[in-house]
Amino acid sequence: MALNQASDNSLLSEPGNRNVPADGTGVVQLDPWLAPFKDGLRSRYSAAQSWIQKINATEGGLEKFSKGFEKYGFVVHDNGDITYREWAPNAVQASLIGDFNEWNHEATPMQRNEYGVWEVHLHAKDGQMAIPHNSKVKITMVLPSGERIDRIPAWITRATQDLSVSPMYDAIFWHPPQSERYTFKHPKPPRPERVRVYEAHVGISTPEQRIGTYKEFTNNILPRIKHLGYNVIQLMAIMEHAYYASFGYQINSFFAASSRYGTPEELKELIDTAHGMGITVLLDVVHSHASKNTLDGLNMFDGSDHLYFHGGEKGRHELWDSRLFNYGHHEVLRFLLSNLRFWMDEYQFDGFRFDGVTSILYTHHGIGTGFSGGYHEYFGPAVDEEGVVYLMLANEMLHQLYPKCITIAEDVSGMPALCLALSLGGVGFDYRLAMAIPDMWIKLLQDKKDDEWDIGNICFTLVNRRHGEKTIAYAESHDQALVGDKSLMMWLCDKELYTHMSVLTELTPTIERGLALHKLIRLITHGLGGEGYLNFEGNEFGHPEWLDFPRVGNSHSYWYARRQFNLVDDHLLRYRFLNEFDSKMQWSEEKYGWLKAPQAYISLKHEGDKVVVFERAGLLWIFNFNPANSFADYRVGVQQSGTYRVVINSDHPDYGGFGRIDEGTRFFTTPFEWNGRKNFLQVYIPNRTAIVLALEE
Repeated sequence: MALNQASDNSLLSEPGNRNVPADGTGVVQLDPWLAPFKDGLRSRYSAAQSWIQKINATEGGLEKFSKGFEKYGFVVHDNGDITYREWAPNAVQASLIGDFNEWNHEATPMQRNEYGVWEVHLHAKDGQMAIPHNSKVKITMVLPSGERIDRIPAWITRATQDLSVSPMYDAIFWHPPQSERYTFKHPKPPRPERVRVYEAHVGISTPEQRIGTYKEFTNNILPRIKHLGYNVIQLMAIMEHAYYASFGYQINSFFAASSRYGTPEELKELIDTAHGMGITVLLDVVHSHASKNTLDGLNMFDGSDHLYFHGGEKGRHELWDSRLFNYGHHEVLRFLLSNLRFWMDEYQFDGFRFDGVTSILYTHHGIGTGFSGGYHEYFGPAVDEEGVVYLMLANEMLHQLYPKCITIAEDVSGMPALCLALSLGGVGFDYRLAMAIPDMWIKLLQDKKDDEWDIGNICFTLVNRRHGEKTIAYAESHDQALVGDKSLMMWLCDKELYTHMSVLTELTPTIERGLALHKLIRLITHGLGGEGYLNFEGNEFGHPEWLDFPRVGNSHSYWYARRQFNLVDDHLLRYRFLNEFDSKMQWSEEKYGWLKAPQAYISLKHEGDKVVVFERAGLLWIFNFNPANSFADYRVGVQQSGTYRVVINSDHPDYGGFGRIDEGTRFFTTPFEWNGRKNFLQVYIPNRTAIVLALEE
């Protein structure tokens, strides 16, 4: 993969090797199986370059084009004047209305240009803005039919909801005085070489039955994340969404930070505080679809169904019941690229996890499609080239303007070259999610007894990824916690979580098994599964139950829409053992850096013993999944000779174990080949235990 590392992640650069063609087929040098699909690779590469040339000619380049928020929406000038612009070509008349003009449809008319952009300029009076800060506004339009419609401005940066009045959102003109604006105090942390991602949702980050706030997350959750040792936070459900139970995936206002958690300034404080702790912050960005709401969303914004979206059925996602963007339209590209830029500039985010990438990549959006891994599935009419090109342009813009930016793709299809350099014909993401791993663990716990676990298949699933394209592994994410499924700890322990998680109660076989396998599943996923690691908040300590947001079906209850961090803080409960083991894993990775190391060498997958042995980053990893048998003087191979000591021990009493491993033991290698390795050493490995050994320092 030296070629990928030597090549710039830019469509404007030549590949890192002069012998590689600069036509989008450079990825074939890394994956010869792509050779039959060179025409498809050239086509998307050429289309992306054509867009850049067009944007250079008409907009002055991507840098200016992606600053649409300096032209559209509400732009406040230094003298207090306000210019408001909106793209709505189907409207024949438009006016700005709000508290400032008593909602008079005739008071503030707008003028239209030849591109269908409406504009109005409001002069300041005696140094005061014509529209007061924190006041309500809307755009009202007359359609060719004579119908009048009111809409929330598409580029609005603040939208609020008063459920006691209506579920519909109000647009808020947000321009606080200088004294009330948050000033960033900390520089952004360096780009992490390895990512340990803590996936979090502000609203559920409280044990109380209500919606949590940005302030509470800053004060209460950030210190927990720092203690655990995660260096990246992925914030979900930040972009404004009308329906709380959508988990933040039905966006209404793309430039507005959700008001249900607090103010924009409080979100800025959260991000800045994380930066001060050395933690990188990513936004879970939703550009794969949009809410179908009309009165407070983008749908039918100017009365047509094809403004930001494809018209007709092509513009509707039948499973998500939402609208699909037209990625081939100039103004849609301006909107989406500017949206990314806005979150980077205004809130100082460090990058994005792109949600629903599979839907963007394919015309079938992944609906009713199983991906076998055959390369024919990744090219041809099933691929939405306009969607692929949008993602290439997004990565081009982000990585050129923000060299430290991180982008992660959530794609279930396994599309080749998704995380390879743009100059080689890749799509330019930094990481992809290993979405098959959590499914494997759930199926094992559902369908197999412990002594039926297929050790070879576990290892195969953990290492079965596109090597050279960085992958983030995880044992479970928010998907596995949602209602209809259960967290791993719930699958492991079920009802006994309610009766036997106290240290004052009997340690039952069910709880003993649950604690042990929870640790082993996470550790082997961390060590073997990828070049990054992800955890959904609360799962690090085995959060009980599932996640279910307030809705009609549960009488609008918040009982399951919260994370019970109080369980960790109670030292009489066993959840703290799992929490501290998770912290041990993260800080050990910080020290030894296995996520940056080459793929592990697995020297043993013993189906009878249920033992796995592998080496990575100079560490020797030994797992005994056997439900009953412990092994004394168990011989394991290791390439590097020397004296080893235990650095991670899942059986330590601090982690809810039995203390059967003497961590003072020194393990000496013998120069005799074993399991394909030059040396061996012998260990005691109890049942359902993992140990990691490192050379003495």
